Amino acid sequence: MICPQLPSALARLGLNGLISRVAGGRLDLYGLLLRVALCVMLAAGVQPANSEPGPHQNTGAPVQADSPTDAEAIWSTQPRTKTDGQRWRIGYIESGVYSEYPLTLRAVIDGLEHLGWLQLPAPMPGELGGEALWHWLGQNAQSDYLQFVTDAYWRPGNFDSEQREPVRNNVLERISTQNDLDLMIAMGTWAGQDMRAIGPPIPTVVTSTSDALSAGIVDSIHDSGLDNLHARVEPERYQRQLRLFHDIAPFESLGIVYENSDAGRTYVALDAITQTSQELGFKVVHCHAVSSNITAEQAVQNALGCYQELADQHVDAVYITSHQGVTQESVVEIARILREAGIPSFSMSGADDVQRGVLLSLAQANVSYVGLFHAEAIARIFNGALPRQLDQVWIDPAKIALNLETARIIGFDPPIDILLAADEVYE
Repeated sequence: MICPQLPSALARLGLNGLISRVAGGRLDLYGLLLRVALCVMLAAGVQPANSEPGPHQNTGAPVQADSPTDAEAIWSTQPRTKTDGQRWRIGYIESGVYSEYPLTLRAVIDGLEHLGWLQLPAPMPGELGGEALWHWLGQNAQSDYLQFVTDAYWRPGNFDSEQREPVRNNVLERISTQNDLDLMIAMGTWAGQDMRAIGPPIPTVVTSTSDALSAGIVDSIHDSGLDNLHARVEPERYQRQLRLFHDIAPFESLGIVYENSDAGRTYVALDAITQTSQELGFKVVHCHAVSSNITAEQAVQNALGCYQELADQHVDAVYITSHQGVTQESVVEIARILREAGIPSFSMSGADDVQRGVLLSLAQANVSYVGLFHAEAIARIFNGALPRQLDQVWIDPAKIALNLETARIIGFDPPIDILLAADEVYE
């Protein structure tokens, strides 16, 4: 059953006797639509109006912190300078070269512009990578409140593990000796881990991580564990994806591709996959594809080779996860490989991959909302909040993305309630 919570929810609302599958020999469309709407609400954790909310009820928006003191504190997001009238100086560290990083940085900047902290004289160039975009911001962003410090940019090559410690030490030395930075943006899992490893000595906002908790960036769902650290945490994100995938296209074996390293296992959310496989009783088929300390082109070839290997093994389904070799361009080829093998696929990343040929995903909230979440955290820090005091929980609404052309090619007939509930359908 796609929505096992539905009967109890209908009973709580007193609707179980009013909604029927068939009325007078025809489909009761109103009843079906209401059932689907309730399923989507329940999948997102939203409770019916007359039910008792849980302590952290999922409403599709950030959840309030546990601590009464923190929950009662209302930190302004209004633009302000430092007490001496000077601008706040921001530095930036990213884990490597990855297409999601500049997208997330743009979203954070858009959020800060929305809050009134800066103005851009022209749209941010879409083709720029992280380093070039950071320098563009330092030279072009207009603000009485913020300065993006162009020489306060760090990256350990292209996910080069040998460069991590030297880069981390350089960041610490700069902050400790020059004392000229007020906040760091840490983009990606490595960047978040490295900033935590050095303190962090100044407020740090960690963005674009697959799982900040499993990666050891934060101590728990509701507490980063360090006063100067804030990260976005989405509890059970990947478990929810896999449960939905298994409900829609039941499978006994699931193929995944990842680098067999601490970072690679974190990016793929291996703990969540293992937990869900034990819960639902399916087998996980692993394929290891090296992605660190090599060129981006080699990472893509390694990933494509693994997806072809999974297709040749005729796994029942494939979960396409975060990997340096899975890019906006290569995912088209990955989708083709799986379509030709007749294998249902689900993207960890979201609807953009579905548009490029993957069968299914949960459509994430627009990246602008995630950017605004981080921008508000930065604004509240500059208004006196400790990063640790700010809520770090974010829950994406449950929105299904479906590629009907891929469904036809592989012979997959999606259930009617999934067709009705899908928010983004591509043909």
